[in-house]
Amino acid sequence: MPTAEAPSTTETGPVSSAANESDADHLLVGLNEAQHRAVTAETTPLAILAGPGSGKTRVLTRRIAWRTLTGAEDPRRALALTFTRKAAGELRARLRRLGLRDQVAAGTFHAVAYAQLRAFWRDRDLPEPELIDRKVPLVTKLIPRDSRSTDALDVVSEIEWAKARRIRPEAYPAEAEAQRREPPLPLPTVARIYREYEELKVDRRLVDFDDLLDQCARLVRSDRAFGDAQRWRFRHLYVDEFQDVNPLQFALLTAWLGGSSDLCVVGDPNQAIYGWNGADADYLIRFGTHFRDAQVVELNRNYRSTPQILSTAAAVLVGEEPMEAYRPGGTKPSISEHADDQVEALAIARRAREVKGPDGRWSDQAILVRTNAQADPIAAALRDADIPVHTRAGSGLLDRADVRATLRDLSTGSRPLVEQLADLTTPPPEGDSSEEVRDTAREAAYAGLQHLAEEYLALDPAGTGRGFAAWVASQARSSTGPGDDSVEVATFHAAKGMEWPVVHVAGLESGLVPIAHARDPEAVAEERRLLYVALTRAKDNLYCSWAAERRFANRTSNRNPSPWLENLAEAIEGLERPLQPRDQGSRARTARQRTGRTPLPDTPGIAALREWRKTAARAADVPAYVIFNNTTLETLLERRPATRADLLEISGIGPVKADRYGEALLDLLAGLN
Repeated sequence: MPTAEAPSTTETGPVSSAANESDADHLLVGLNEAQHRAVTAETTPLAILAGPGSGKTRVLTRRIAWRTLTGAEDPRRALALTFTRKAAGELRARLRRLGLRDQVAAGTFHAVAYAQLRAFWRDRDLPEPELIDRKVPLVTKLIPRDSRSTDALDVVSEIEWAKARRIRPEAYPAEAEAQRREPPLPLPTVARIYREYEELKVDRRLVDFDDLLDQCARLVRSDRAFGDAQRWRFRHLYVDEFQDVNPLQFALLTAWLGGSSDLCVVGDPNQAIYGWNGADADYLIRFGTHFRDAQVVELNRNYRSTPQILSTAAAVLVGEEPMEAYRPGGTKPSISEHADDQVEALAIARRAREVKGPDGRWSDQAILVRTNAQADPIAAALRDADIPVHTRAGSGLLDRADVRATLRDLSTGSRPLVEQLADLTTPPPEGDSSEEVRDTAREAAYAGLQHLAEEYLALDPAGTGRGFAAWVASQARSSTGPGDDSVEVATFHAAKGMEWPVVHVAGLESGLVPIAHARDPEAVAEERRLLYVALTRAKDNLYCSWAAERRFANRTSNRNPSPWLENLAEAIEGLERPLQPRDQGSRARTARQRTGRTPLPDTPGIAALREWRKTAARAADVPAYVIFNNTTLETLLERRPATRADLLEISGIGPVKADRYGEALLDLLAGLN
């Protein structure tokens, strides 16, 4: 059981003081109105809808710090759930910089569940099942012999999708058919493999990552002592990237809450890109339905990208307006066509060198593609041009022999981990005990191991070295080497949460964007959001490209541009002339005021025009602002044009738009009071 509260705290958190209140005030400095409201809101449950570049992590960490320093909660009883270890580490680091002395526990759903289950097994002297970190070897043996050439990874993905959606093997065929899943084997065959896989785990006392979530949720609900202990330990719950939560994770979250309303989530429905893997953005979209008396705060001001990039990116979201830009105007994005993928890769390499110039950094640029297969020729072209390149397929922490040896030593005993932290410092290389020969990569790897130990102890203060070693093995592999000055090549999915001054988005072709297997409306909508995520990674410059011919394995195919390139091109064409260096200084303030203008007034006339614009945008399959921007709507209401000639006098309405929308628009305006 956790130790008793320190004398300086109450049951609800640290005793508030004038000093704490004063310390809290600095957390509100520099926040805009919506961010201020999100940080200080007293109502829970709370959902913060945070678009890209809107200061999501800043608001989340300041809210935790604000509630701590004002006495609303005890940081030792707070749990922040993230989807990657990196995000958890960044969150804890920011909280330390904000002055929180007590450690806030942060980790992935799987990491927290595993730590709690290990404590349960340990306290009750129960044998611990072995955790499977690779399903493929087990599943391959269950695939029919005449289908062994089938990619077992696809079957594993189906099993993981079903478990994330809480679908049992017997229900899998009907659910998979309803969701238009297309596994490499017949649905009944996949269901049989799924059932036998589950039975095999029981026979061999094995568990997989999804079992950790399911078993933890069941125990929290069924074992009163265990459930009460977890809810006592973590009373204030925060969830990052809530649009990516799947039904299994949601079930665990509600079990941890146990009816409590002390929940704050952050997410963006427009960045929901993991539906194919079981995620369900409905938990965020209809937050007020899932949690009674909830409050929702929307952060719609973007601090990352130029207005030109935001307007271009919004062109793929049907009926959506661009985020409000904080930054002044910049250069227009561009779209280029190339004869084939090799020519495209060479052109990207040349542009990357031109953009860098003599004084720039390679690490300021990223090249984003839809699939991993597209990354190889681009990376090869960069290397041929002597441009340093980094891909997401770097070696992981557990690939290092010295780290594995340290973890083996820790796993041989049952001493508390807190007593063994000194063992996690960087050991000297074999054969040389000199402190001076330690290399940077080793230092970085062991620093990463130390961070993992801190994360584990925050989740399980009584954890042992043996438990820590098993827990580390359960975590997703990630690159831990030192950062270098290189161009990043990554998929759209891998780029989520990242940003670069310069982004090249390559391979924008039909069959890739959207991906060929996205056929139903929901899958296509997710592909739109995925492209939106890729485009909004850019801060200053955005370059888009596609190839008329592409090689796949040993065959070459003719390609067509992505159907959404036309939307992007039209949006780019409608952008204002970019600010030139000579007048940046004099016009920057005006541009910032223009892009940061207040929303349209809430009047019946404006409401009618916006509703008409939304309907027209959906019919044309373009974003709303492509029809008419806000300034044009306001001018229409002010001038009340009565003829086509009157329409043509309004900025933003040319002959094409007058012909296309004029009659309906004039009828609408005539009917307004």
